[in-house]
This record gives sequence, structure tokens and C-alpha cells, in this order.
Amino acid sequence: MKKHLWAVCYGLALTAFTSYAALDTFVIRRAYGEQTTSMNLEMFADTEAVPITSADTVTLPEADSSEAEQASEEGSSSEGAEENSASSSGSGEKHSKRSRSGQGGGSGRHSKSGDTAGFGGSGDGDNGTAAEVVGEVEGGTKTVTDENGNYSITLTEYDEYNTKIYVADVKLSSAQYLKTALADDTYGKNITEYTSSMAGSHGAVLAVNGDYYGVREQGYVIRNGIVYRDTPSGNDMMCVFTDGSMKIINSDDYTADELVSMGVWQALDFGPALIEDGIVTVGTNDEVDRAKADNPRTAIGVIDSNHFIFVVSDGRTDESEGLTLYQLAQFMQRLGVTTAYNLDGGGSSTMYFDGAVVNNPTSGGSIKERAVSDIVYIG
Repeated sequence: MKKHLWAVCYGLALTAFTSYAALDTFVIRRAYGEQTTSMNLEMFADTEAVPITSADTVTLPEADSSEAEQASEEGSSSEGAEENSASSSGSGEKHSKRSRSGQGGGSGRHSKSGDTAGFGGSGDGDNGTAAEVVGEVEGGTKTVTDENGNYSITLTEYDEYNTKIYVADVKLSSAQYLKTALADDTYGKNITEYTSSMAGSHGAVLAVNGDYYGVREQGYVIRNGIVYRDTPSGNDMMCVFTDGSMKIINSDDYTADELVSMGVWQALDFGPALIEDGIVTVGTNDEVDRAKADNPRTAIGVIDSNHFIFVVSDGRTDESEGLTLYQLAQFMQRLGVTTAYNLDGGGSSTMYFDGAVVNNPTSGGSIKERAVSDIVYIG
């Protein structure tokens, strides 16, 4: 009897501990008393903003069909990891791109055209109200420019690897317009909000989900020039500097304060790095831990100083298979990206542009947003 009692008590204790650990990791919210609306704009005192003009409006290059075919064939030759792998049914398909342009004024907003559809499962409450989903951009491209010349953003929809890919080509007068925000404007653990809700409350024209810092205890959190967490993860981070450059830096190489003193304006820790010095740095078998092979993806890259590329892909639907990390890297390389970094993907992958969600985020098997810890935005 005592033996059975001991086994029962041990089982109950193990269950209680496991339940608490899971709740503590994924559910229990903790605010660490830091409001996150401040920005360290003093970092830009010695940098000169160069207003964007109509001549600076960018046009993304067409992908070379032979390169697309080669990348697809290479990708389909082996399995991938985290948010990517390699089985691609898009092999041999020409990179498809549709095109229409609009002009924004005033705050940089302009009315959208095309069908819109609400999406089920989104709700109110702590996460805010999710934005309407536009889905595919009618005509394929859309441009918004700021009347003060602070930014020009062109959104283009591509079809590749049997997947819809949304690319925002962003030119900035200064890196200070590439901003970040945390859910509920609060630094903490498991504090989440919809990407669209955060974007709307911060007046963002463009926003994507960030690195979901709030489910981890490690990894630098440097946002808008302010250090919120100074515990290194040992991973390669994406660092955006005040001069508009973007570099991949290992967190063990510098303290968080040293990075800020070097001019790091934003630092996000998810990964892996996709491209460095114009060279793809992931292989066909690389993947994020525990992720499926083909996934919705979110990534940021840079072409030149203050010239950034935001990429979000659909996935896990009948219309879109999703991308492997290798496919994502190859795609961004063909767009001329010299440095690229993978952010949180899967159900988190969301792109908000000009007042609406433009991709088809998948959460719990439905087309709806998943609440996340943070966003990267332009505004």
C-alpha cells in the first residue's frame, strides 16, 4: 500500500511541477515595471536624415527564373528544420509578381481598393481587436510615401514555391523611423497583443511581428535604443544601427550597453541569420528548433543603408505550402538583400500595411492573428 501511495504522490508532484513550468513559460503574465514608449533619439544627434523623394521610390528586381528553378530543385532535395525545409512544389515556376501603385499623402495613409474580408476567431480583450484581413493585394503592389519624406514603402505580392510571399521594400530618411513596440507598451513575460493592434495604437504604416521575446528569459532586448534585458543568449542577433546598417552579432561578444554605445538602435534575438555579406548562410537542412519544415515566415533584410526589406509568407493552407529557411534565404538573396535575419514565424507571422493585415496568418488551424510579444514597424 505504501509503495502505491508513494507512486501516486510522486505522480501528483510531477504533474503539478510540469503544469506550473508550462504555465510559467507560456501563460503566466509578469510585468517587470517597464513602460516602453520612450525612445533614445539622442542616439541620432550626429546623424543626418536624408528625405526620401519620388526619385528614391524603389522597384524590386524580377527574380531570374533559372535561379528560382535551381533554388526550388535544391530545396526539394532534402528536408529542413524550424520554419523551413525543402520540399517545394514550386520547382521550375517563374517568379510571379503583380503590379499596381498608389500614392499616399498626409500621414502616409491612403484608401485601399480591393475586396476585404473579416476573419474568424479574433476577439477583443487584452489582445485588442484584430484588424481586417485584406489577403491578396489587388494588382500585386501598392506604394505609400510620407509627405515629409521620412519613408517610402512599396508592398509587392509574389507567388513562389506554391506560396504567397509579401514583400515590403522600405526606404527611410533615417533609421529612427524603423521602430519597435512591445505588447501593452509593457516589458514583461507572456504579455501579448495582436500585431495589428500594436501597429494601430502606434500609428504604424507597416508592421511585422518581432522575435516573441516574452517567452524566453535570455536574449538581449534592445528596443528604440533602450536596454530592457541584458542577459545574453549566446545566439546571433539582428542589430540595426543608427546609420541605417544591419549586422548579425553574437550576443556573447558584447554587453547590451556596449551595443547601444556602438549605435545599436534595435536588437532582436530569434534567428537564424539567413544572409551575410550577400551569401546565404543556411543550408537545405537548417531549421528552427521544433518547427515544421515548410512554414509561414517573417524576415527582415537590408539592401543598403536605410533600405530595408520586410518579408512575410503564408503557409499551412491549401493555397500556400510555406517556405523553408533555405527557400526564404534564396528568395531574399535574389531581391538584392545583403544581410537577412529570420524572426518568429509559424502562427506568429503577420504583416500589417496601411491599416489592414495583408497576409493570411494561421493560428490554431484558422486564418486569424496570433497574439505576440512585440512588433517591428515603420511610422
